[in-house]
Amino acid sequence: MSGTRTLVSPLTLARPRGRAVYWTVFTGVVLLFTLAFLFPVYWMATGAMKSPDEVTRTPPTLVPDQWHVSGYTDAWDLMDLPTHLWNTVVQATGAWILQLVFCTAAAYALSRLRPAFGKVILGGILATLMVPAQALVVPKYLTVADLPLIHTSLLNDPLGIWLPAVANAFNLYLLKRFFDQLPRDVLEAAEIDGAGRLRTLWSIVLPMSRPVLGVVSIFALVAVWQDFLWPLMVFSDTDKQPISVALVQLSQNIPLTVLIAAMVIASIPMVAMFLVFQRHIIAGISAGSTKG
Repeated sequence: MSGTRTLVSPLTLARPRGRAVYWTVFTGVVLLFTLAFLFPVYWMATGAMKSPDEVTRTPPTLVPDQWHVSGYTDAWDLMDLPTHLWNTVVQATGAWILQLVFCTAAAYALSRLRPAFGKVILGGILATLMVPAQALVVPKYLTVADLPLIHTSLLNDPLGIWLPAVANAFNLYLLKRFFDQLPRDVLEAAEIDGAGRLRTLWSIVLPMSRPVLGVVSIFALVAVWQDFLWPLMVFSDTDKQPISVALVQLSQNIPLTVLIAAMVIASIPMVAMFLVFQRHIIAGISAGSTKG
């Protein structure tokens, strides 16, 4: 009979002094990590409420001498944040939908339909993960600037963001691994009942895959939301640029407090999305690591 070995023995935890020391250390570590993660957020949010002189003062002040909310209103108006936030929403939503559709279809085909040379195809897809993203920028730009066969330019067009985002080898592999772990008897029962491949995918596989679909959705949205280099190359028109590019392009001759406020506003949607869907994210990660 093998016992579970822990850092603190059960005998020590059974004593009042041992429990007191354990919970003191545990609480201190949790508070330390919480402070380490939340302090930068506090520093950024309050930095936008300081005066331009105070934000550059040495030593810095932890609490603003005077609270100035005008930094946020100036950022909203001067940097035209509604336009750029809407551009980002359009680009991220389109990339998310297309990636979810095509990656799910490709992963289902490789996992359940088992096409000829499926392992070779999957190996080729995974091999692209070994190529640095910077090395693909020039070929992608040349392709988007003059689309093969139809010779159409996708520059200054959301399709220039959507189409390259579809080819995501990591999310495709994540979906395939999850589909591989689905209970075989459930899929065989659907086949016996007369469900075709598409009906099985729509009625059986997708409802069972909601956790991993949530994780893939988060990855897809965050990747587009925080990307800078590729949108900078695709959108030369300032009015069509996403928030990540606009913050840099419009930061000249802008007070530091206004720029900080704009960064805070730009980060709010992603933070809110994580807080709302954190249960689905954790469930998806757990489901992806558990063999069904």
